[in-house]
Amino acid sequence: MSAQAFALFDSPIGSCGIAWNAKGIAGFHLPLATAQATRTRLQQRWAGAVESPPPPGVQRVIDRVLALLNGEAIDLTDIPVDLDDTPEFHRKVYEVARTIPPGKTMTYGEIAKRLGAPHESREVGQALGRNPIAIIVPCHRVLGADGKMGGFSASGGVATKRRILEIEGAAALSAGPLFEQR
Repeated sequence: MSAQAFALFDSPIGSCGIAWNAKGIAGFHLPLATAQATRTRLQQRWAGAVESPPPPGVQRVIDRVLALLNGEAIDLTDIPVDLDDTPEFHRKVYEVARTIPPGKTMTYGEIAKRLGAPHESREVGQALGRNPIAIIVPCHRVLGADGKMGGFSASGGVATKRRILEIEGAAALSAGPLFEQR
């Protein structure tokens, strides 16, 4: 996935980054410790991309992501993404993950079953760990067996995953790590 441009924007969870090209959103980066660290990571990942003000279509995506991160049940499935350079299995995993609505979760195993590969939940987890478009491809909504949080490759790890799920209304923190299953 190539990106022609990127921008940073402040969110309730920190300074996020978004990268785009003519086909759609090519990347979304959850916050690192500082805005500069997020910027540096985007510049490393998409070396040819230029930091730019987002065009109107990308700004609408940012606005929708911000609404989601402010607790609104916003559906992001219609946002165009560029996953052309992503392995086919990963694309299929991301397609299933995009069907999980805000406030709901699914397990790695459930995604594997939907793909017709019920014994490949570990591979589903590996694909989600390489998700280049977090939030828009909601890998944070995918849990381990029995609703366990599992891993999360974004900065902050499981704490970030838990925070986003909490914002979306999926986390019942007082009840422990189990979440509503879809």
